[in-house]
Amino acid sequence: MVTPLPDLTGERADLLAALDRHRGFLRYTVRGLTDDQARQRLTVSELTLGGLIKHVAGIEERWTRFALGGAEAMRSAGAPSDARAWADQFRMLPGESLDVLLERYRAVAEHTDGLVATLDLDGEHALPSAPWFEPGAVWSVRRVLLHILAEITQHAGHADILRETLDGQRTMG
Repeated sequence: MVTPLPDLTGERADLLAALDRHRGFLRYTVRGLTDDQARQRLTVSELTLGGLIKHVAGIEERWTRFALGGAEAMRSAGAPSDARAWADQFRMLPGESLDVLLERYRAVAEHTDGLVATLDLDGEHALPSAPWFEPGAVWSVRRVLLHILAEITQHAGHADILRETLDGQRTMG
């Protein structure tokens, strides 16, 4: 059973509306695809349409864990541990279906939406140690949510290009 979100206004309502809109673009891009189409590599990279859905769900889940409990909580969400695992998050593996990946993404998004409604947006955590983060950097929950939105938007653009390459369909235009 889905717990309805409280009526939100202002910044929280804006964040939820933006997340919903850009998730919708990504989901729309894979509409009507078979599992074989969603699994197909269309470029020299590992990106597939189904893999992008899987990747965005994983990224959103890991960053919401960070928002809740910092770097240690993020690590417990199962970040890819080696090059093969990293590549596998961008493709559909044998036995994975687009429907199951979309359902997981829906559940992750629902959880995130609940956090947008309830977390202290000014709460902060130190970023994990990584070469791509400034040493000692701290992000607020607000910044994490903006990062999730940027990830969704960037990968929705990737998906749009892949879909147009696959069969000429476009999300917009």
